[in-house]
Amino acid sequence: MQIRKLIIRSVLLLLLLILIIGLRYAWLAFPGISGYGAKNMASAVYLQHRKPADVIKEDLGDFPLSLGTYTVNEKDSSVTGSVWGFAKRKAIYRKGIGCTLINDFSEAEIRAQHFELPSTPNINNNNIDWPFGNKIPDTLPGVINKVLLDQAINNAINATSNGKPCYTRAVLVLYDGKIVGEQYAPGFDKNTVMLGWSMSKSLVGAMIGVLVKEGKLNPNMPAPVPEWKSTAKEKITLKQLLQHTTGLDFKEDYANPSEVTYMLFDKGDMAAYTAKLPLKYEPGTVFNYSSGNSNILSRIIRHTVGERAYAGFPYQSLFHKINIYSMLLEPDASGTYIGSSYSYATARDFARFGLLYYNNGKWNGEQILPENWVKESVQPTLADKRKHYGYQIWLNGFMENDSATRWYPDVPSDMFFADGYGGQDIYIIPSKKLVVVRLGLFGIDENKFLKEVIHSIEE
Repeated sequence: MQIRKLIIRSVLLLLLLILIIGLRYAWLAFPGISGYGAKNMASAVYLQHRKPADVIKEDLGDFPLSLGTYTVNEKDSSVTGSVWGFAKRKAIYRKGIGCTLINDFSEAEIRAQHFELPSTPNINNNNIDWPFGNKIPDTLPGVINKVLLDQAINNAINATSNGKPCYTRAVLVLYDGKIVGEQYAPGFDKNTVMLGWSMSKSLVGAMIGVLVKEGKLNPNMPAPVPEWKSTAKEKITLKQLLQHTTGLDFKEDYANPSEVTYMLFDKGDMAAYTAKLPLKYEPGTVFNYSSGNSNILSRIIRHTVGERAYAGFPYQSLFHKINIYSMLLEPDASGTYIGSSYSYATARDFARFGLLYYNNGKWNGEQILPENWVKESVQPTLADKRKHYGYQIWLNGFMENDSATRWYPDVPSDMFFADGYGGQDIYIIPSKKLVVVRLGLFGIDENKFLKEVIHSIEE
């Protein structure tokens, strides 16, 4: 009898423990699932003009996102997400600035925000030669083996992983600044804006470069972050933010609840949330990739240029100057652009950004970025033992004769790239005169893809 009671108690305790763990997981994870789904559904519907059923099948079909229910409301241009009716999150669409999750601020407060955005030129880009417009020549450079290049692009478009499609949606190849290969998945084309995810960080890096050129910021000076004054964090430099060596206790883990999921899906002011996190390491000593650092940088831009100029600054000072007109940056509930994650642009416009870096920050004869900015951006921080990161941009490696030290062993060591979740990439390979863009839902074998593209150039 005693043994039976003991067994029953043990089983009840185990069930109670499982229930507590399950409730804790739900408490922490459900808001992230709801928020991720609501935000990405909203942007897919209102920016990409996709059907909700397609988004649910492709973008939100895998566990745990499949636990969510996502409802589009055309009356107020919003999407609400929930998990079994719990942890509701709402994302609203505003013309010109995209979609924003409602967190910490009321919907009325967010809708009342005013963004002064510059108008785009009223010109027919199809009659202007690339890269200043979209007119593409009919002939290819003689060094391009079209059969091999088309095969490489087709392989990327049709790539699968573990028997499931990777949903590559766009591939664009530039050689010596010219478009030599371009292909899109069904339902997408050269006018479709696509999510850059963490490629957004590289855009922020370029914006910081513009302000450095204007003499308004200095990478080697302490970062102007109000929360850090008179604290142990006040000596963190702008350069350490750019290189992800701030030492902040920030975990970039999307598979489980972490600082990055709290920030993106549960916080209205993402920079303020990150800035208040404690130090885990001495600043400058440890490389710790952090979307929070990028959002602090985005808010620094806001504070530096001022409220009235901020909304239009990225467009007037960077994008429009390099003939990028499709780019859209989405803000958090506080009105700061989410510099870590939420940029949308066409594949051609992402390629134009890559071409700016390929040309050392110069565009159509104008030096947009400081003369040495690109060179400085591709220098690794000593805190990164593998030496694969610069100023908000990834590096392939620096040892030409040692493929083991390179991110992609079959790709030249001088390659650097903007990289985002799911294999959103702008690859710049100066030694091969290449800029390559790949956009999709899930990652492919990029080393194989780039190797095939390089092999198609018969120099």
